[in-house]
Amino acid sequence: MKTRLLFYLILILGLFACQRKESGYLSLGDGARLYYEECGQGEPLILLHGHSLDRRMWDSQFHEFSRQYRTIRFDFRGYGKSSEQTQTQQATHLGDLLRLMDALQIDKAHVVGLSMGAFVAGDMLALCPQRMLSCVLVSGGIRSTPGPSQPMDSVESAQRDREIAALRQKGVDNYKKEWLETLMSSGGSQKERMRAPLQRMIRDWSAWQPLHKEVRLFYGREAWEILRQRGKTDIPTLIVRGENEVKDRKGTPGEMEYLSQCRYVVLPDCGHMLNMEQPAVFNSLILDFLQQVRSLRPRVPVSTDIGGTAPDGNQ
Repeated sequence: MKTRLLFYLILILGLFACQRKESGYLSLGDGARLYYEECGQGEPLILLHGHSLDRRMWDSQFHEFSRQYRTIRFDFRGYGKSSEQTQTQQATHLGDLLRLMDALQIDKAHVVGLSMGAFVAGDMLALCPQRMLSCVLVSGGIRSTPGPSQPMDSVESAQRDREIAALRQKGVDNYKKEWLETLMSSGGSQKERMRAPLQRMIRDWSAWQPLHKEVRLFYGREAWEILRQRGKTDIPTLIVRGENEVKDRKGTPGEMEYLSQCRYVVLPDCGHMLNMEQPAVFNSLILDFLQQVRSLRPRVPVSTDIGGTAPDGNQ
């Protein structure tokens, strides 16, 4: 009897250790810091949040995914608990992500990004596919906007001045209320379940981005050009959209033309924030995809070597 009790105690303690959450701050070397959390063991899985939100948008995925993967979520520069952005310091979200991976000794990872997070995952797919085990682009992909090599010109600067002045006249609180309703608008029958958590994150958001002139944080057109020049990228990729968001669109996402291992899925009865609106369906889809990726490649130890160089020239 004592032996059996000891066995179960060890088993429970082992399970608890596997689910233990760790958190901390990473200093980026330019005065900024990223806040991150990780939980679980196994192959690394990184979750990238959307604009105006933070790591909490993954609450329905973080612990679920950590049962099988070493799951990391963090706040992008300018969001959540991470440092605020500046109008003069050039950085990219991809560069910050790579520095976080290096600091956590992650050579390659499964990367899941939604909306703005998908912009960053798309940049990574084009510029640094060697750092990816797989890629999931949710409600977004590679942007069609100028990248860091094309600074803001006088015309764009003047336009931003007008937009910022109009926003200040409207009031940040009114802007946030309108933005919340925009995120809610494409939702389906279960959308009200996400209103309260979205409202909390948007309330806590500083709204720095719409009130300032951002530097180029995404590679956008530069990433598209690299993807085209390469011809085909063989990173297993899943592209996911909500039915209500694509009902008036035809065709498939443009990224598919340059991906040799890509699947496109439209989830019914949901919109832009589908991971929060239909978490059970979303989680099942992502975990099934990741299991397929694992089953199709040779079983090799996950490397913990630090490698790679951030695209913006920083280690």
